Amino acid sequence: MTPNAASASSGPSRRSFLASTAVATAAVAGGMPLLAACGGGNEGQKEGATSGKEAAKILPAYVASQVVTPDIPSKNGSPVGFTKAIPAAELKTSVSQKLGSGGKLTIMAPYWGAPPKGDNPYYSAMNKAVGVDITWQNQDGVTYDQKLGAILASSDIPDAVVVPDWNLTGRIPTAINAKFADLGPYLSGDKVKDYPNLAAVPTDAWQRGIFGGQLRAIPMPNSYVTGMAAMYRKDIFEKRGYALPKSPDEFLSWAKEATQAKSKVWACDDMKWSALQIFGVQPGGDKALWWNLEDGKLVNRIETEQYLEALEWTRKLYAAKVVHPDAVSGKAGGSAANRFTAGQVLVYNNNISDWWGKTAEQRTQNPDFEMGVFDIFGPDGGDPTLWAGQPGGMFSFISKKASKQQIKDFLALCNYCAAPYGTKEFMLTAYGVEGTDYTVKKGLPTKTQQGINEVSSTYDLTGNPAPYVAYPDFPDITRGIVEWQQRMGAFTKKSSFYGLTVTEPNRWANLADDFEQLEDDVIRGRKKISDVQQAVSDWKKKGGDDLRDWYKKLLDDNGSSN
Repeated sequence: MTPNAASASSGPSRRSFLASTAVATAAVAGGMPLLAACGGGNEGQKEGATSGKEAAKILPAYVASQVVTPDIPSKNGSPVGFTKAIPAAELKTSVSQKLGSGGKLTIMAPYWGAPPKGDNPYYSAMNKAVGVDITWQNQDGVTYDQKLGAILASSDIPDAVVVPDWNLTGRIPTAINAKFADLGPYLSGDKVKDYPNLAAVPTDAWQRGIFGGQLRAIPMPNSYVTGMAAMYRKDIFEKRGYALPKSPDEFLSWAKEATQAKSKVWACDDMKWSALQIFGVQPGGDKALWWNLEDGKLVNRIETEQYLEALEWTRKLYAAKVVHPDAVSGKAGGSAANRFTAGQVLVYNNNISDWWGKTAEQRTQNPDFEMGVFDIFGPDGGDPTLWAGQPGGMFSFISKKASKQQIKDFLALCNYCAAPYGTKEFMLTAYGVEGTDYTVKKGLPTKTQQGINEVSSTYDLTGNPAPYVAYPDFPDITRGIVEWQQRMGAFTKKSSFYGLTVTEPNRWANLADDFEQLEDDVIRGRKKISDVQQAVSDWKKKGGDDLRDWYKKLLDDNGSSN
């Protein structure tokens, strides 16, 4: 077993989210600016965004970590890379003294799988190291939005709560502003230097932690360069003599040639995510990124020709019957990767960390298994136009009812868990207790079954270092991922609301919720492109144009963050 290979079914964590990972396979889920321009002082602000001079007053100072030097530096917004495991004797120390007071905190977080018992060795070791007695209220990650909404609507919330960015929908952002504490008095400016690992979190990620005009969240930093990639069976391509397609037309022609339905081989799985990249459409997920200022006018991605072209090209793939039948029937989700490893599809798109995850999984039974990753091409086969994703994607908050000491204990926890790769704190957070949660084999830490069951989706969600990739068992894949993101970063632009956390007015918060289902219906031939055009027209009339004016005023009053 390679390190953590068996954790592939677990949910997102800092080690498995948006290619900023070190020790677990990513599970891709789903997927805002804040100032007083939209109403009152910071304390009562319910909607809007904060950027520019107002954000500068709030944001923590940035002090890059010098504790460990990566093997591959960041370039064009990419994460850094570590290609080697660090022997225990060479691990650095990033938390020189225990910052926790010995107090108690209850934390609610999403969990994918069966939560472990609360008195397990990992939890005990972490609590002792941090100096805080933490009780975890683990909730089903699949239905977490429902539990989160109910908790935030009540008067009794845990001391701290973890919120993924894909759950920032409906009334949840407004509830966050009302329920959680301002961390500015503890972290703004040079105050963050009391927590060196948090001081090394990039400023762009901290900008995402501003909700309702206050610094309320500890963010999970992400590389803004896309982590969504089209991966292909390199071993099969080489065996059959296939050349990599370099344009949408070439891909369709190749797909028709490669599909052998009678032999149960199809060229690809659902390729919508890649299509949106190829045709230069702004990213999904955070709806603030759907807007961009073009020639003085704010344009939403659903209004662009590129959006329709991406859907039309994907529709052509389905119409040509080169897409696996399970994807046609809507079973695209996590099973796409299984169809890929089974050789039933030759190309699929997912988080690029799957390059490691599926290779680690398959090499144990098929030593010849090999994957590759397409460089994204443009609609004419030239350079693509790519758009930056948000630089922070999961948030940890502490209740307004928390005492001053509880807030400091919460920050002590987050600082410990934000330790960089190559440190003692990282090893404990990521792997647990040596001999119990993991062993070292051939120089590589390898989780035991107990570690697989217990070391996940808790502490690693509360604090995170700057984006990195570290797969020491497959150093070539580490280098391949980082270098791919370096190349793609050269073509990446930041849209008008990049890096900002926007709380939209409740009356428009769900205005565009039906578009994802409509997209899927169109590409599968159940509806037409004209249906999208009609939906856009309806969207404008129902509030889209008003929402445009609201966003434009936000931009005029506050400016962009980039």
